Amino acid sequence: MSRIGLTPPDWLVRNLQAQQAPVNRAAVARAAVAMSLPLAVGLAVDQAAYGALASMGALSGVIGDTADAYRMRILNIAIPQLFGAVGITLGSLVYGQGWTAVCAVTAVALVSGMISTIGAVASVSGLLLLLNSVVGAGLPMPGDWWLAPLLMTGGGLLVLLLALLAWPLRSGVPERAAVAAAYRTVADLMAACGRAEYDEARHAVTQSLNQSYDLVLARRARHHGRSPELTRLLAQLNAITPVVEAVPAAHLSGQPLAPEIPDTVRHLARAVETGYTGPIGLKLPVPVSETSRAVDHALRHAAEVVAVPDVDPRGIDDRLGRPAALGVRAARAARNVALSAASWRYGLRLALCIGLAQALVSIVPVPRSYWVALTITFVLKPDFGSVFSRALLRALGTVAGLVVAAAVLSQVPRGWWDVPAMLLLAPLIPALTPRGYGYQTAAITPVILLLSDILNHQGTALLMPRLLDSLMGCAIALVAGYLLWPESWHTRVGDRLADAVADTAAYVEGAFGDDVEPAARARMRRRLYRDLSVIRTEFQRALTEPPPMGRRAAAWWPLVVAVERIVDATTAARVRVRHGAPPPSSAEVGQVTLQLRELADGLREAETLYEVRTDLTGPAGSVLEPVRQEVAAARAITSPR
Repeated sequence: MSRIGLTPPDWLVRNLQAQQAPVNRAAVARAAVAMSLPLAVGLAVDQAAYGALASMGALSGVIGDTADAYRMRILNIAIPQLFGAVGITLGSLVYGQGWTAVCAVTAVALVSGMISTIGAVASVSGLLLLLNSVVGAGLPMPGDWWLAPLLMTGGGLLVLLLALLAWPLRSGVPERAAVAAAYRTVADLMAACGRAEYDEARHAVTQSLNQSYDLVLARRARHHGRSPELTRLLAQLNAITPVVEAVPAAHLSGQPLAPEIPDTVRHLARAVETGYTGPIGLKLPVPVSETSRAVDHALRHAAEVVAVPDVDPRGIDDRLGRPAALGVRAARAARNVALSAASWRYGLRLALCIGLAQALVSIVPVPRSYWVALTITFVLKPDFGSVFSRALLRALGTVAGLVVAAAVLSQVPRGWWDVPAMLLLAPLIPALTPRGYGYQTAAITPVILLLSDILNHQGTALLMPRLLDSLMGCAIALVAGYLLWPESWHTRVGDRLADAVADTAAYVEGAFGDDVEPAARARMRRRLYRDLSVIRTEFQRALTEPPPMGRRAAAWWPLVVAVERIVDATTAARVRVRHGAPPPSSAEVGQVTLQLRELADGLREAETLYEVRTDLTGPAGSVLEPVRQEVAAARAITSPR
């Protein structure tokens, strides 16, 4: 019994568990060069403080250096640097002005929080806007008002320059690699047919397709279809979609596919990655059923598309819809931010916490008090995961980072020895960031303290104040940014899951409706899978929170998987109809959609599991029989145990 009592809770184990991810060696090398070179230049010209500021800018560039495609690197690094320059300028203007500084930084926090809800690039931009304004308001900047933003922006742009060095030699390689990776995940999915690993493999396919479409369509939106290479890649992505649609039918048959079939998809992946356009020999078994005919037909079509050297862009439809022009998307994002309750709610939440932190350190003398607000800024990110788990990991990561910083600050003499120390510490940031937020914090903490020591010359005296500041920031974020908000204690993903169930009902109708075009049906299915992928991620974040949130998420988690299986079964039924099976009657389709809409309505009204009616019958041998079984299973999940 004592052994059971000492077992840590599941939510704590999930928080502390390191994520498995490959190390980006190129990003590691860029971090080492970009953060140590400014220090060396600053020391060489006897301006170590200027070098430290440029290295701080490089740090923000290193954090944003996550994209594979070169054009995306420009967006991910350059645009946030501009917001960071605005932030450091605003902060410097109100440095030492008491309550004026408190109000100014709080207003910046409101704007930062609202724009962070737009997307990934906007989130990093909002982060740097607030971070740099907090630093500028809390630290005296050397030189004229324009020097600090210039140095920090220059450091970030140095990371971008290093990231773009290989562009002339490797243009298009990341996009081809992403599409080839999508083909390989489909091969793994086909190999998992009829096995327990199928659900995870299908989720991996969804994530890989999302990433590939985002990468190719982001570039193609700018090229407007003028790039033959990107048009060909998009055609290859579209060609794998019928294969993905045929796989659920093979899985529901309960029989594993012949090994030659996934091997063929891997062979196509190699052709995509290398740009090969010659004849592709296929060694496929003879199809003997509706399901095998669907797989065979889809694979042969994909092989034809991969082998074609030139693709007419007019014949390519974007399965997720062609992105709007940049100006249209910017105006739409600005309108959504201004009118969205979610963006205002998050902005006010962040502004409240930052305002409390700034007011607290204005009343209570805290040395280098900007660290409190910095901690809050990192913890309260809407797209970075659970606030509770991030506060916990921030505290633990800070303690680990302080141990490393204590060794560096006590043993490394100030001056030129800081350069080799930075060469060793900076690469840890991109190496450990994919492992989790706690690991990233442990890597960033000694780097920031080393740079702060160059600016302030406080040595190991920095350590304990930084620990106290981090704990204060975590406490404010937990209380004012988590506990005081009712949504923290409810299943926040419930409405989104209900919307996905309602969209699934619409997909069932569209799958067997004569008035729905194949391209529109494909877009509907892809968007539905994308939404379910986001919901799965949100649930996994919720599982890292303590009860009651984590317990509720765990109770509803099987329903997420059940809805994914309903979509799979519907796709499989549609494939069978397309290859010769009798279509279901409108009454059968209406019965399934009615049950799904009832389930969606129940999810919107329920906080806990409740008993529901499951009344699904139909003709034996109907293609909708697997769909009815999956819907019945989903309804049963919502019944109390």
